[in-house]
Amino acid sequence: MFFDFDRLERRNSCIFCSFAAEGPADQRVKIMRDKRSGERHVISFPIRVRWKDEGGKEVVQEGLTENVGPYGTLVYLPRALPLVGGKVHLTVTENPDDEVTVTAQVIRVERNAAHPQAALQLVDNLREWKKKVFEAAGATIASQQPEKEDEWI
Repeated sequence: MFFDFDRLERRNSCIFCSFAAEGPADQRVKIMRDKRSGERHVISFPIRVRWKDEGGKEVVQEGLTENVGPYGTLVYLPRALPLVGGKVHLTVTENPDDEVTVTAQVIRVERNAAHPQAALQLVDNLREWKKKVFEAAGATIASQQPEKEDEWI
């Protein structure tokens, strides 16, 4: 099996690649493409997520963003995760006087007991999200001073 360098592309900070599917069928690698668009800011904002469970009961969880993009976010929710394909109401509570609430669709969950996560794609209120969350995240990161390097003697 070899890496097909001719099919390597770079789009909006995401690398797309394909592996050759030659050889016996049991050794073939499935082609998987990263469908994210736009830059991601690795930042932790406090959040509140609301959704209805399978029984119709409202679930409210508080957590943190893992990263923030212009059209979505990856969030850490310590107790429960919504179902893939479901809709949630996500509120960024970083600024209590100016909270941002959006509706998002759950596109992926990571049911890791130590660090459960949900990937959310926004479906409304994109303009407010970009201005008050995504751009604010970029400005916050840009204003941070790098840590001093330790000198090894």
